[in-house]
Amino acid sequence: MTYVVVENCIKCKYMDCVEVCPVDCFYEGENMLVIHPDECIDCGVCEPECPAEAIKPDTESGLEKWLGINAEYAKSWPNISVKKDAPADSKDWDGKPGKAELFSPAAGTGD
Repeated sequence: MTYVVVENCIKCKYMDCVEVCPVDCFYEGENMLVIHPDECIDCGVCEPECPAEAIKPDTESGLEKWLGINAEYAKSWPNISVKKDAPADSKDWDGKPGKAELFSPAAGTGD
């Protein structure tokens, strides 16, 4: 089992998760984070830290699309291990449906 970042992270990008990750397996995109599935040690400390509840165990059904996105973009986006401020409008986006269409493949800045 590994953990996966899902749709609700888009435009929220709180980053509380990167602060607690013991193996620094988070990678930063322009408007969301992803977890590298080969680096995640399945400790689960990130899941309860996410205010947007956007981190799920890969054993949940229906996450295939997000597993693919996490695996693909963790290879090219920069690593992030230091918490940054969330976007100013992150609370406005938290929980909004249909955010998948807002996904940006552009990389973030990382550490």
